[in-house]
Amino acid sequence: MRWLTAVLLCGLAAAVPAETIRVCYNYGCAAEAEVRYSELQLAQVRALLGSATDPADERARLALAVGWLLGWAGEQTPIAADRGGNQADDGVFGRMDCIDHATTTTRLLRLLEERHWLRFHQVTQPVLRVRYLLAMHFSAQIEEVVPPVAAPAEAAGPDRFVVDSWFRDNGQPAVVLALTDWLDGAGEEESAQGTVVASGPVDGP
Repeated sequence: MRWLTAVLLCGLAAAVPAETIRVCYNYGCAAEAEVRYSELQLAQVRALLGSATDPADERARLALAVGWLLGWAGEQTPIAADRGGNQADDGVFGRMDCIDHATTTTRLLRLLEERHWLRFHQVTQPVLRVRYLLAMHFSAQIEEVVPPVAAPAEAAGPDRFVVDSWFRDNGQPAVVLALTDWLDGAGEEESAQGTVVASGPVDGP
């Protein structure tokens, strides 16, 4: 079966052109570096997301895909040194705060969206939560795509979720949570560091 998977991926790779994006690091997007994803890497992501059966399944696969993309970026840039939170890698070249993560992850999500590999979600602007007055934390954000026929007129709107890669070490799956839970502080258990005082604005993708 492994050889069959390899053949299928090679076939997909032939139809998936390489892609280049910029990743942020050293806090507040103070530094950026260009990353090139190969046809084979993108084919793996396409195959992963293409097997999603419903929104929840796609979110689980998206968490893994973001981890892959950041891990591959770490092979080409200093962000391999990034650790979950802001204390384990304090002062390290290549460290990423929540602004670096929210900006970079949004760019990665836009890449997937532009290739039409997200069937159950669309990408929105990064979101900010503020807790304890000065503790600000940014994250990338997505929302479920609700078919018009399935959405009653009185519906409150699509469900929104954060895709937060800041909580974990480089290359690990991102934390994907319902926006309402994240705004209430969920996700902090993924990192011993908790929230971070942000050092600047988050730009768009």
